[in-house]
Amino acid sequence: MPTLQRANSCTDIGFTLRRQFHKDDFRLATLHTILMIPRIALTILFRPRPHQREIVEAALDGYDVYVQAATSFGKSLCFQLPAVIDQGVTIVVSPLLSLMINQVDSLRASGIEASSLNSNTPYPERLRLERDLESGHPRTRLLYVTPELCSGPRFRQRLQLVHEQKELARIAIDEAHCISEWGHDFRKDFKRLSWFRETFPDVPIMCLTATANPQVRQDVLSILRLDATPEKTKLFLMSPQRANLHLEIRYTKDEDDSRLSDFLRWIRGVYDRRRADARKAELAQAGERVESVPGIIYTISRDECESLSAALRDEGIGARPFHAKLPKEVKEETLNRWINNEPGYDIIVATTAFGMGIDKNNVRFVVHWRLPKSFEGYYQEAGRAGRDGNASYCFLYYSREDLQRVMRMVRSDAKDDANQVARLKSLQALSLYCEDVESCRHATICKYFGESDTPSCDFACDWHKDPQDLETRFMRGLASEEWVSTQAMQGTYDGYYDD
Repeated sequence: MPTLQRANSCTDIGFTLRRQFHKDDFRLATLHTILMIPRIALTILFRPRPHQREIVEAALDGYDVYVQAATSFGKSLCFQLPAVIDQGVTIVVSPLLSLMINQVDSLRASGIEASSLNSNTPYPERLRLERDLESGHPRTRLLYVTPELCSGPRFRQRLQLVHEQKELARIAIDEAHCISEWGHDFRKDFKRLSWFRETFPDVPIMCLTATANPQVRQDVLSILRLDATPEKTKLFLMSPQRANLHLEIRYTKDEDDSRLSDFLRWIRGVYDRRRADARKAELAQAGERVESVPGIIYTISRDECESLSAALRDEGIGARPFHAKLPKEVKEETLNRWINNEPGYDIIVATTAFGMGIDKNNVRFVVHWRLPKSFEGYYQEAGRAGRDGNASYCFLYYSREDLQRVMRMVRSDAKDDANQVARLKSLQALSLYCEDVESCRHATICKYFGESDTPSCDFACDWHKDPQDLETRFMRGLASEEWVSTQAMQGTYDGYYDD
């Protein structure tokens, strides 16, 4: 175990939680938030987050820790709080720059010394950080880095110096499923993070993910050389279920693509219910627009981002595109105006990278316009809805033609054979989930991620809500397997691409 001084009393945890993170307890919401939401959500929001304190205590005691929990659990606090209580520097490995920037800005706003070091870091800031790390008593408590940076000799040398000075507190690896070739988002530089345990065997490692099935979980532990025995590593495996999300599959086909008309009918129905006299008065009192129903629509290509958002605007819906090729200033303006619920920016039509690290808890719906490339990706994106605990809606437009297109795309862009097999297996599981008309959606998701207990759904999926309607929509909505297979052999679905 590390020899640096550790402060791990309950007083330290509670005091730091209140003073630095402005939270009274490990709860999902403050009383103020709870009083503003429907009665049905009270039992969800007022329950303390299971295991969060235990995770923090295990980290402060110097254990290796593996955390698997659904989006909105508050995984970041599990390494941020120990970093502030402990002495030394916590290195946080994160795959996305936007995620780093968001968390660093939030920590600094709370008076916590946090920084990021990556390819976009200006030279003066890079020089300041390097000097701080070499000082013997660095002021930085959390340093966010990319996995690519961790492979570089310059950064490794500085980290070795920090360790020699007994100032390296722990390594936190966010989105840890990226380590495994069996994961849906494998990255080779993540696999090289085994260097941490090889070089610093006495420094605790914390892994965090929302989307790892049992095979990926075992792979992560093995690659990082974490001893899975309870004496060495504490595993915290929370249910992936998000009880406040209503999950639904909507069936479609190329011959009769009704996505746009179906979505317009649904969103206008939402607006109409908000215009009802009682609801309208409530919204007026809160200063909230009728159309202020924040949502995300995920699609595959930049072209469809642009065309779909334009089609929605033509119908009077406040939708904006968001993808990698937009100018930086346009993306920043779009994001800020969407976060602030401004008119004309109610819905973001985005490619799959959007949403990571975005601090917006009141997203009321997530729509998958096209079939995602993996089961894990689907649930991770759906989980960006309802992070405030309020009821939210998630539906996926599924067609067998899209399945063929995505299968070809996965085969063409998989990193290697093992990763291709894993990604195709995940895609197959997602297609079976979509075509299942005899099971609870929440139960199927929990089973996929290795949970043995059957969760309580409380009519929060299309099967529980109306199984007969689900079967009818399934039978009428999809193209036949024979037709799709024939078209696939003719190359009809080739040339599909993503961004």
